[in-house]
Amino acid sequence: MTSSSELHYLEMYELSLLIRSGKVSPVEVTEAQLARIDKLDGELHSYARVTPELAMEQAREAERELMRGECRSPLHGIPIAVKDLFYTADVPTTAGMPIHRDFIPQEDATVVARLREAGSVLLGKLRMTEGAFAIHHPDLPTPNNPWSAGHWAGASSSGSAVATAAGLCYAALGTDTGGSIRFPCAANGLTGLKPTWGRVSRYGCFELAASLDHVGPMARSARDVLFLLSTIAGHDPKDPTSLPSVCLEIPEIEDRFRGLRVGVDEAWLSDGVDPVIQHALQRVLTIIRDGGGTLHRVQMPDTRAVSSNWELHCGVQTAVAHAATYPRRAQEYGPALSRLIDGGRALSGMDYQRVLLDAQRFNGELEAVLGQVDLLLAPVQPFAAPTHEQLASLAMDAEANRRLIQFTAPFNVSGHPCLSLPCGFTEAGLPIGCQFISGKRAEAILCRAGMALQKVTNWHKTHPL
Repeated sequence: MTSSSELHYLEMYELSLLIRSGKVSPVEVTEAQLARIDKLDGELHSYARVTPELAMEQAREAERELMRGECRSPLHGIPIAVKDLFYTADVPTTAGMPIHRDFIPQEDATVVARLREAGSVLLGKLRMTEGAFAIHHPDLPTPNNPWSAGHWAGASSSGSAVATAAGLCYAALGTDTGGSIRFPCAANGLTGLKPTWGRVSRYGCFELAASLDHVGPMARSARDVLFLLSTIAGHDPKDPTSLPSVCLEIPEIEDRFRGLRVGVDEAWLSDGVDPVIQHALQRVLTIIRDGGGTLHRVQMPDTRAVSSNWELHCGVQTAVAHAATYPRRAQEYGPALSRLIDGGRALSGMDYQRVLLDAQRFNGELEAVLGQVDLLLAPVQPFAAPTHEQLASLAMDAEANRRLIQFTAPFNVSGHPCLSLPCGFTEAGLPIGCQFISGKRAEAILCRAGMALQKVTNWHKTHPL
């Protein structure tokens, strides 16, 4: 029997093996997780709502099924949590907005329903920025980075990252509209996937910007990300924008670089990027080359226009998403989300068309680059581990904001999949993240590369508490 004190930092696939072998029970694991949440989350503020009764009911049912020899999936009996913008039947869903404090969905989001069908245990709903934009609502707590409370925990899936990094769930679901899976994963030392747009259903998910929103997994390893993706991905008749199902054969995905062509644009990787991150990226490139991958010089399309346009692009769609409550209840909104919506409402149709044309041009140019290689390497952000004060100063500087999202938002605009994963630490011991970017529907290649990197490094096995 593995003691509960040793359980909370296991990777999901490790825990799955223990559960299926009978060495650990879903009830034991869930009780340990709930106790850890009770002990630590008063300081971390990662959960908007814990669901202990539901979790224990699901854990007991999983245990009964497993004892009968019925295993639904590798996730059977594993406690996870979801960002508080996914509908959960009979459990409040607020999207980080006091305006929705009394909203109780009558059905699950498709991704939540698929997790239930897989036998996972829902520990609760995780805190997020207001409406999934940049800043938490001023009336609600902000999750604290477990590595250092004085540093950014990422936006907007910050609660999802903090809970997973601190051992308060084994994995989580997040969303990414401009970097909101990748930023929190980089800040908290996690692995997270922004899939191809449409790979995962958005039905039952509060919108920020429909054509930019991506639903994806956040976990402790690329293998765990793959487990979650294989559960939640696939066509959903309730979401007509979802892509046809493509089976991801987990046992057949190699964990080696040999044969992979990795594109590198040195000028792009160093454009305003801090030396500590440049050094971390060079270390990853060495590992790829030593592992049998080949490095190819490429020229990235200019990302400045799409990253500069991102807020306008997002703002128009956010204004549409909030039309039922804004501006009628504008006084209940926080300042950041209000500013985004006001900007979107003020934009002319002609100016928005120019934004869309820039997006189409970038998408086409990026497709041409990715036709030459299997994946690209990039930083998640140009500077490591920003403090809250540094982030606050960005709000006053449009160019600094563009720099922050220059390696993330363009791929929301284009819809290409990206895998964020740890690639080292600062001198102060805070995590640094990088990302792999691939062609559309090539998540298996991303996970293969992530697994290959994590096979020969231990960055993802270092924990904050």
